[in-house]
Amino acid sequence: MRVLVIGGTAFVGRHITESALAAGHEVTLFHRGLTGGDLFPQATHLTGDRDRDLSALADGEWDATIDVCCYLPRQARALAAALGRRGGHHVFISSTSVYRTPVAAGFAEDAPLVDVASPATEEVDEQTYGGLKVACERAVAGLYAAGFTIVRPTYVIGPHDRSYRFTWWVERIALGGTVLAPRSPHDPIQVIDARDMGTWIVSLIAERHSGVYHAVSPAPPFRFQELLERIAAEVGPARTELVWVDEDFLLADGQTDLSLPLWPGADSARDINAADPAAACAAGLAPRPLEQSIAEIHAAELVAPTPRGPGVGLPPEREAALLARWLRRD
Repeated sequence: MRVLVIGGTAFVGRHITESALAAGHEVTLFHRGLTGGDLFPQATHLTGDRDRDLSALADGEWDATIDVCCYLPRQARALAAALGRRGGHHVFISSTSVYRTPVAAGFAEDAPLVDVASPATEEVDEQTYGGLKVACERAVAGLYAAGFTIVRPTYVIGPHDRSYRFTWWVERIALGGTVLAPRSPHDPIQVIDARDMGTWIVSLIAERHSGVYHAVSPAPPFRFQELLERIAAEVGPARTELVWVDEDFLLADGQTDLSLPLWPGADSARDINAADPAAACAAGLAPRPLEQSIAEIHAAELVAPTPRGPGVGLPPEREAALLARWLRRD
């Protein structure tokens, strides 16, 4: 099968590409050439910029196209115009951020979607991201009525994750000692290993599955507190202690889901972390055990550390100061 990946060299796209090549498919990558130029020499590399120059896609024909990096509906329309009918079955990587909150735990793919306040906006931020992804989904549905698949992942984890959000917790807890842990006993969380999502997406196109699917794990209920406990059990050295600090204390101090990555307590849309994975599992999604992802991410970091994004995680001195204040609050 001939597969075109829009992106394909950074994290999610990288793991999709690895899965497609491992399955024996003929893969073409369209990317800007800024990262990953030495990856996948067995693939065909086409260089361009989806916002400015899609001319590299003027020739060629593919059985499936996987779009990893579309955030604006005009990008979806421009890609469709460039490919015409040559792109085959279309897979669009969306997000569970498309849902309107509050939403009940265990919600399915037909839950109400959020609308972006200004559909013509080009500003992608926390306020517009979900609505713009909805607008992209609607564009895809209209452009590829003959065959399309929409995948809505939650937080994607795994080796080479440049967001470093889940990785930060793995590496911080692996250092041991006293770890500041946000007490979020009622806050849901879900993750998906990029390698499992990549393998599954490749199987979807091979079997011509159409529809909309959550890419999330585990099935709710699963809480953020349990996530940290699982990480500590897997990689925390002896005498590692999670000190649970109340949400109000952390919010009053200005902590966010960047300084305490993935922390649902700082997220007004936390409900989206309790999606039902049943449809995806019925279509072949098989997430590896969370403990396996944790161990493999830590092993990968020991070999080749991922650069941490600015502001991700608490600096050690800040963590120590917050813990000291919390422990002497009485």
